[in-house]
Amino acid sequence: MDTVGAPQRGTPQRGAPQRGAPQALGDLRILLVEDDAGDALLVEELLADSDLAARLTWATSLAEALVALPAAAPQCVLLDLHLPDALGLQALAALLRAAPTAAVVVLTGLAEEGAGLSAVTAGAQDYLVKGRVEPELFGRAIRYAVHRKQAEHAAAALQAERMRAQENARLERGLLPSPLLNGADVDVVARYQPGRSQALLGGDFYDVVQADDGMVHAVIGDVSGHGPDEAALGVCLRIAWRTLVLSGVTGTRLLRQLERIMTAERSSPELFATVCGIALHPDSRKVRVLRAGHPGLLLRRPPAADGTEPEVELLEPAFGPALGLLPGLAAWPEDEIRIPDGGSLVMFTDGLFEGRTSASGPERLGEDGLIALARRHARLPGPRFVDALIHGAEEAAAVGGGLADDVAVVHMEWKVTP
Repeated sequence: MDTVGAPQRGTPQRGAPQRGAPQALGDLRILLVEDDAGDALLVEELLADSDLAARLTWATSLAEALVALPAAAPQCVLLDLHLPDALGLQALAALLRAAPTAAVVVLTGLAEEGAGLSAVTAGAQDYLVKGRVEPELFGRAIRYAVHRKQAEHAAAALQAERMRAQENARLERGLLPSPLLNGADVDVVARYQPGRSQALLGGDFYDVVQADDGMVHAVIGDVSGHGPDEAALGVCLRIAWRTLVLSGVTGTRLLRQLERIMTAERSSPELFATVCGIALHPDSRKVRVLRAGHPGLLLRRPPAADGTEPEVELLEPAFGPALGLLPGLAAWPEDEIRIPDGGSLVMFTDGLFEGRTSASGPERLGEDGLIALARRHARLPGPRFVDALIHGAEEAAAVGGGLADDVAVVHMEWKVTP
């Protein structure tokens, strides 16, 4: 038994041998806080006769115990409630604060069981009555106390982790956009699926808003990379886009401002972002398109009056480089497409078609596979069509490990003019 203060007559000295085979807990580190040398010797004998393998450190006061804590690093504290510098539950409260991960077992006298119960209520794991405990019970009580404390600590850590996860989920969910439309004759369906496990946000972003002049603007983008920094940058670009559009900044000016923001906010000069933005007036079917290195769009034509199958085609409007590749030097041509009554546009990120479709080879679904998938589901209404695209892409990529990249899809359907 190691002593913190000066050795006293009749007290086991530093380095006294310990008996007992190691248990699952390993060699327990126990701090005994007891001012009576005879009771300290009794505790060491109980430990020696029990089945615990333990290293015992002895402190004769609360002050000595607090000094010994860092070096002793006890898993269990055996605490007498009658110390020269602390009475009753004062010492217990101090030790619980100083050693929050250690199990505390209170040692009481024959007439103090009530004090032991009060100590358990105040946070001790157990209490033992001096002179009324056998070695086997003594060892078992300590072992169970340590297990209970470890379980409490693990449960508290798990609860804290759950709280953090819930807070992060609420935060991430709150950063996903809600379309801002003022009764426009366009129905919007959006789906978002991050590639990071257990995340709600990735580097992909999208948004749809209607400006004061009635113009409907939509954007979809993809920040290169898959980590939390890229997710944060995607949120930054999405919020910046909405703010700029509602402030009247559109066209190439909008992309230039987004690139300035991106180059200022990105964590690495290698990061870039692809973007596709569209703008149209609800009363028109002409759509202005700006692309910065982003994939094309799917155009869904409605079925003809003669029952002809609805058509789906991939549109590839003119485009310029991704944002951040040539800061301040890039140019982005504006293109125009026309949407038929009852038609719809589907904007998406490359995660939808870049999943590997082979366990060993480089084959991917690709844009051709995506078009074929879209044509198979061409008759489905907007929400089911989008879900079918994502589900089909997941099925195709299952053999290659599933979709590893973020996926964002925005489906915009124009209502038929009466």
